[in-house]
Formats: sequence, structure tokens, C-alpha cells
Amino acid sequence: MLNMLISRDFESHRTRYSERSTMGRLDGKVIVLSAAAQGIGRAAALAFAKEGAKVTATDINADKLKELDGTPGKINTCCLQLPSPGQLMNQDKVVDVTKKDQVEALAKEHDHIDVLFNVAGFVHHGSILDCKEADWDFTMNLNVRSMYLMCKAFLPKMLEKKSGNIINMASVASSIKGVVNRCVYSTSKAAVIGLTKSIAADFIDQGIRCNCICPGTVDTPSLRDRIQAQPDPEQAYKDFMARQKTGRMCTAEEVASLCVYLASDESAYVTGTEQIIDGGWSL
Repeated sequence: MLNMLISRDFESHRTRYSERSTMGRLDGKVIVLSAAAQGIGRAAALAFAKEGAKVTATDINADKLKELDGTPGKINTCCLQLPSPGQLMNQDKVVDVTKKDQVEALAKEHDHIDVLFNVAGFVHHGSILDCKEADWDFTMNLNVRSMYLMCKAFLPKMLEKKSGNIINMASVASSIKGVVNRCVYSTSKAAVIGLTKSIAADFIDQGIRCNCICPGTVDTPSLRDRIQAQPDPEQAYKDFMARQKTGRMCTAEEVASLCVYLASDESAYVTGTEQIIDGGWSL
């Protein structure tokens, strides 16, 4: 009797996983992600497509985003406007992730979605005394509220199918580790962890998984720009390297590999987690 119960409860999943093992790890999956023009978002979009997913890649940087058009795999690109000033391109596809109606319009373009990967974010430098109200509002609006809107817009489509997977970009600079000069950034990423766990708990019995990725220092164009903007870029780079216990920074491709795992059926039993990838920095 026990063996019959076990077979009933587990064999269907084993069969699905076995069938996928001979295919791309993400074959047939529809994935939407933000901030895909460079850094972690770009690496993830390419990794998703390489494993067989149909990817909708979004970003504010239309020129950089277009570079994905000729890459292997099924990647559809559109310009995703983040709440920052400047001229926007590709107006037919512009979506401000802080505007509810525009995010919902993006969601309506997708009849079906398997994975939502929220990547877009901003790193503010400074303590609470350096953080103006405008800095606080901008960071929380982009790093937290945009994820709230994206999750709320796409989650109903997942619930209709009783299957869905949300991955949020957090950081070890959060509730995991106190980091100097990362006050509002750390606060926002702690909120992302809370949002992730809440969604995971609320919909765990309806086929929904939700996890977050918590990187340490990742070598990306964004990081290099922040280092270059410091009064002494060379010293700033040395300071970043000094805290790397492994002697090097993480690469965007290493984070993308973790993204593929979380997006795949290999992680079907993983939900509500903080996936730390920081080379031991938080130890």
C-alpha cells in the first residue's frame, strides 16, 4: 500500500523530469524578464534562450537591447522604460514598470507565461544621512514597487494554469548582511526578500513558486560605471576586490546559471528561498 501511494504521488513528476532531461532544460517555457540589455539580465536572457525558452527581453536601453536580436534562440525584445529621465526609443513598446496600466498592458500581450524574472534595479551609494527623500523614493519605487506591479500583473495568468515561477533579484546587501553605504539599497532588497517569501507562502498550494537571487559583487557594466564615477576609481576597485574572499568577483554568467536552475523543472521543489551567490562574502 505504501509503495502504491508513493508511486501515485511521485511518479508523474519523475516522468516529466526524465522526459525533459533529454531536451533543453527550458524547452517550451515562456519567460519574461526586465533589465535584459546588459549585465545579469542579458546573461540570463541568453542562457534562457540557449536552453530552449521563448524569451521576452525588456529594458530601457533600446540600442543595447537590439544587440540581442541577432543572438541564437527565441528572444523577443521590447523597450521597457524605467522611471528615469531621458529620451526614450521604440515608443510602440515602451512600458514604465512603475505605472500600473502600462505593466498590465505588457502582461496582456502574453496569453501564457511560465517564468517571470524581475531584474531591474538601482544601487544608491551612501548612508541614511546621504539619502535624500528623492533618493529613497526613487530606489523603493524601482527596486520594490516595480516588482510588486509586475508580480501582480503576471501572477493571475499563472494561477489560471495552476503553474508559474517568479524569480526576483535581491542581494546579500539586505536583511542578510549589513553593508556600508548601502542604506536604501539594502532596505529595498530586504523588502524584495519579504515580497518573495510572501508570494511563495500565499500561493504554494496553487502551483506557484517564488524565489529570489542574492548576489554579492558581480562584474557588470553597472558596477564598472559606479566604480568609474568614484573620485578615485582605482582605489574604489581595490576596495571592492579587498572584500572578495575568493579573490575575484562573481560573473554575470555564473548568476545566469543559477537563474536557469531556478527557472527549470530541476528546482521544482524549491520555493520561498534566498539563493545566495556571493563567494562567501556573507559568511
